[in-house]
Amino acid sequence: MMLTTQIKDLSLLPCRYLKGVGPQLAERLSRLEIHFVQDLLFHLPLRYQDRTRVYPIQSLTPGDHAVIEGVIENVSLPKGGRTRILCQLRDHSGRIGLRFFYANAHQRQSLQAGLRVRCFGEVRRGSLGLEMIHPEYSIANTDELLKTEENLTPIYPSTDGLSQTTFRKLTDQALSLLKQGGLLKEILPSKLLQKFSFPSLSEALCFVHRPSSDASIEILMDKQHVAQKRLVFEELLAHRLSLLSLKNTFQAQTAFPLKKSVALTQTFLKNLSFQLTKAQQRVVEEINVDLQRSHPMLRLVQGDVGSGKTVVAALAMLQAVENNFQCAVLAPTELLAEQHFQTFKSWFEPLGIEVALLTGQMKVAERRKNLAEIAENKIKIILGTHAIFQKSVEFANLALIVVDEQHRFGVQQRAQLREKGFHNNCYPHQLIMTATPIPRTLAMSAYADLDCSVIDELPPGRTPVTTTVVSNVRRNEVTLRIREACASGRQVYWVCTLIEESDVLQCQAAENTALELQQTFPELKLALIHGRLKPQEKEQVMAAFKKGDIHLLIATTVIEVGVDVPNASLMVIENAERLGLAQLHQLRGRVGRGAVASHCVLLYQHPLSSLAKQRLSAIRETTDGFKIAQRDLEIRGPGEVLGVRQTGDFSLRIADLLRDEELLPDVADAAEILINHYSEVIADLIKRWVGLAAQFGHV
Repeated sequence: MMLTTQIKDLSLLPCRYLKGVGPQLAERLSRLEIHFVQDLLFHLPLRYQDRTRVYPIQSLTPGDHAVIEGVIENVSLPKGGRTRILCQLRDHSGRIGLRFFYANAHQRQSLQAGLRVRCFGEVRRGSLGLEMIHPEYSIANTDELLKTEENLTPIYPSTDGLSQTTFRKLTDQALSLLKQGGLLKEILPSKLLQKFSFPSLSEALCFVHRPSSDASIEILMDKQHVAQKRLVFEELLAHRLSLLSLKNTFQAQTAFPLKKSVALTQTFLKNLSFQLTKAQQRVVEEINVDLQRSHPMLRLVQGDVGSGKTVVAALAMLQAVENNFQCAVLAPTELLAEQHFQTFKSWFEPLGIEVALLTGQMKVAERRKNLAEIAENKIKIILGTHAIFQKSVEFANLALIVVDEQHRFGVQQRAQLREKGFHNNCYPHQLIMTATPIPRTLAMSAYADLDCSVIDELPPGRTPVTTTVVSNVRRNEVTLRIREACASGRQVYWVCTLIEESDVLQCQAAENTALELQQTFPELKLALIHGRLKPQEKEQVMAAFKKGDIHLLIATTVIEVGVDVPNASLMVIENAERLGLAQLHQLRGRVGRGAVASHCVLLYQHPLSSLAKQRLSAIRETTDGFKIAQRDLEIRGPGEVLGVRQTGDFSLRIADLLRDEELLPDVADAAEILINHYSEVIADLIKRWVGLAAQFGHV
């Protein structure tokens, strides 16, 4: 096939230029995001088969995938059952059956006794001995020797109506175009390829699509061949550069520089009942430096459950307030917003700083008053949920946004809030907090646009939580532990979980559990908290529990974050197998907040799935949030750990953040080299691998 003179760039050459690609096949290819010849070349094999040798039939065992060759001895067309054609194939060593459950006219005519046939398929044990079901086959003409494959055979990710034979024919054409001189731009500089001992793009693609017969299938299946690593490296590099480009765009914008807070901070720290840990002090200083700059801060603060992120955020907010600016704190749930409101009120009101809460359930008069005072700059600290996004909320001079539990918010939502703070050509600073630690692998890749701080130290006096996994059939033992804990003056959480997202169903389950537990513990004071209670009712329940008036609190997962009751030393999580690792770890963090030994009991129902077993085992083995996050990444993969809402269009075509973790330091080095010495290639690299995903850069 000759290239057209008009189009030689394979990134612009539509697949319809390939032989055999009509409208129907083009539509099927488009389902796999294959539109141009370049897309076809970057659609890499999932696995490989060795069809380079012909095996004697006698040497085969069930489970083998092998090429065989022989003469058809007989053909039968059974009328009963599912089998449509049954052949017996013989070579010099033995016989094997070829079974077809459906057959077209061509197969009925071509499969005749006496013909020499070469087959490839999986060997199975059938009722009449060894057999292959629906093998691929080719028939030799008289005295013709069938050619053996010269390369390992690729198996591609496919879709309905796209056979492997079709894929191989199309990639044959694409590779032929590449070898004829079709342009597939080598974007990486030769110095970079030499530094990491990588082949050229063309060499890597040719090898990955058609590996030589002596290549190790095991190495290829593990994606560890240098040709595969070279392609993976380029994709990871493009994603990193894309995020760094977004960061540069963000840093080119203007923000109000906020001088370091002195008076308010000194008074605030003096009033605290505890001292900051060294980790907290380090992160506070990192934020202080960021806020004094004239471009917007974009910092992610990671800290395990109970590490003290809230007080770090409070100190950042004081820096804004002392410079006469406003702060907005965005929380994912009303309960957490209310908890923060109570905490910040107790900290800030003695300093003369007014704090307001905006939620969807506020009374009209109270809301109207708050909105007026926010617009007049009388209120400096504003807390809320999604209600902060509403058009009616107008800030006088918002300079800092604190987003708590950022993995719950989508990129578009964070962008909305940032735009609300734009005034006098300045954007607000952003401080993003998460108690769901992000594994280093993901942080280096999915968050390259953020400056990251880690609070890697728990306050003194915190005791590790012992976790036990108990079958629901031993429920009586659990109730005994509750009675013992309450008798010794401690308090207990009982967490109800449901698969359903419905608030109504969650509440019903919690109410039923509360009735059952009240009958079990008539001597104890019980209370119930769930998402459908009014804010005032939730506050009353939590205040009573914190005061010690309630022994046993039955709750839905609304208490996942934000509740701090040091006297609570036991948590029971019902149907724990239904929750993810991160959520289990968050919930468990509600106990162990005092000096007394604390316990978490995970009640599960039989039977457990393989994934549930892995999760429960992981949460029992460690209380280290970062180890749990890494285990979560291994179990679920990066896509689910990040979540679609958070990642925007962060999707990798051939790389795998977990498998390819070892490449990330080199990817970071390569990104610096390109930025400093080859900046002209960056846009092309991002366009090739990231494309439209870069549109999320305004966040």
